[in-house]
Amino acid sequence: MSDDVSPLAGKPIEPSRLVDVPGLVTAYFSNRPDMSDPSQRVAFGTSGHRGTSFDSVFTETHIVASAQAICLYRKKAGIDGPMFVGKDTHALSEAAFASALEVFAGNGVETRISANARFTPTPVISHAVIGYNRGREGGFADGVVITPSHNPPEDGGFKYNPPNGGPAGGDATAWIEKTANALIEDGLRDVRRVPLQKALMAPETKRHDFVGAYVGDLGNVVDMAAIRSAGVRIGVDPLGGSGLEYWAPIAETYGLDLTVVNEAVDPTFRFMTADWDGKIRMDCSSPYAMEKLIELKDRFDVAFANDPDADRHGVVAPSCGLLNPNHYLAAAISYLYGHRPNWPSGAAIGKTLVSSSIIDRLAATLQLKLTEVPVGFKWFVDGLVDGSLGFVGEESAGATFLRRDGGVWTTDKDGLILGLLAAEMTAVLGKDPGVVYRGLTESLGDPVYARIDAPATPEQKAVLKKLSPEQIPGDTLAGEPIRERLTKAPGNGADFGGVKVATENGWFAARPSGTENVYKIYAESFLGADHLKRIQTEAKEIVSRALAG
Repeated sequence: MSDDVSPLAGKPIEPSRLVDVPGLVTAYFSNRPDMSDPSQRVAFGTSGHRGTSFDSVFTETHIVASAQAICLYRKKAGIDGPMFVGKDTHALSEAAFASALEVFAGNGVETRISANARFTPTPVISHAVIGYNRGREGGFADGVVITPSHNPPEDGGFKYNPPNGGPAGGDATAWIEKTANALIEDGLRDVRRVPLQKALMAPETKRHDFVGAYVGDLGNVVDMAAIRSAGVRIGVDPLGGSGLEYWAPIAETYGLDLTVVNEAVDPTFRFMTADWDGKIRMDCSSPYAMEKLIELKDRFDVAFANDPDADRHGVVAPSCGLLNPNHYLAAAISYLYGHRPNWPSGAAIGKTLVSSSIIDRLAATLQLKLTEVPVGFKWFVDGLVDGSLGFVGEESAGATFLRRDGGVWTTDKDGLILGLLAAEMTAVLGKDPGVVYRGLTESLGDPVYARIDAPATPEQKAVLKKLSPEQIPGDTLAGEPIRERLTKAPGNGADFGGVKVATENGWFAARPSGTENVYKIYAESFLGADHLKRIQTEAKEIVSRALAG
């Protein structure tokens, strides 16, 4: 977040600032993209195509072209099994779902849509794809999730998950993106489509029990019996998201003392408190957006929230309130690697380059391999599938881990199991995740971590994305010798799309934003808040000199 916190941060949303849902949906169907404007073209980033119809970035044109491109990609890749389709509770998700289903049916694609819930979370789609494909030698399934994740209410999102169940890799998304834009430039002439009513009634459109399949399998990834027997009191806020209709079946199936504290589904998300910049953003790692969740810390043994597609988690513990995402990742790793005896021997820990270095120190203590990758969950998929990664996570409160028997659970982020894991930890250890993390800092150090944004022109962003280590000037950072200058991830050698500079007790990483004219500076210090400020100040200077030179 920026240094400048809005005076609206953490406060209830004023009615005048709520999104105009009818106007938003009308813009989705009526606006047409200007293909000469790069911002209005189909662009699959780390998690699919995102934007708002008000800016002609997420419209019916974009979705029917993307859906057709996915159908063509499936044929090219020989994927001929069913496609599992999910959506979240953003206003544009329902409209995009209708558009996509018309195209999928028009192309004769067998789709599986929910039979018993209005919405389907991202991890549930990943779980369904993996479950269907397990043991098969052909006829593989894939998936589409219609969600902009935790983005503001006016945004929409559309992402593709291939047969491995995780976010599509760069080769696939580049092909889909290029093909979709070509279809738009040709006036959508080659888009095959049928009316929605016909698509819903088509024999290829089948209803699937996502709730039963996912909920019934949860005991194989989280120790639900331990939670039940310990009587852990759990509070859940789905934040008006797609996880809402899963929690009652979870509580009933496993006999949990679980209370859903907010059952509202409202595409304006008026029940939120404003994020750091005054915007509505369902970021369950933000203390400003999670003001109401934090109030639950004295009512429950553990409380947690998920974003609208339930792939992220925010955990509140009585000992500390809302856990910093990095802190919870460390606590989860410490617990899991001590309580999963059937995991593959030597299963590594996966983290992104901008996640806390306390994870590095913890991995060394546990004598486990650490795999550090660029930002983006797609980099973890292969390791989860083959069991070489046991737990993977990123600093923005997204993570998943293996089943209790060591098999793959999901290859996309799963905020539901991360919340339930906090309850398992509390049940088994008799202490909440905040206490677990505090214990780790006694031997590993107590880091201070922050992210800020700095202005950058599109040209500067392009330069930053292609920096080499030799272009990073200076020998020291905040008074310590520089030990590493990285532009590629150590775990897989892939380009980071920015730069990371590290010393013994601190580091910073800078990478351009994909949607705004800023670059993001992630920084951490094991020497306290003043040292962190020095790192941040010098990071701006180092990057500025590199961009100018």
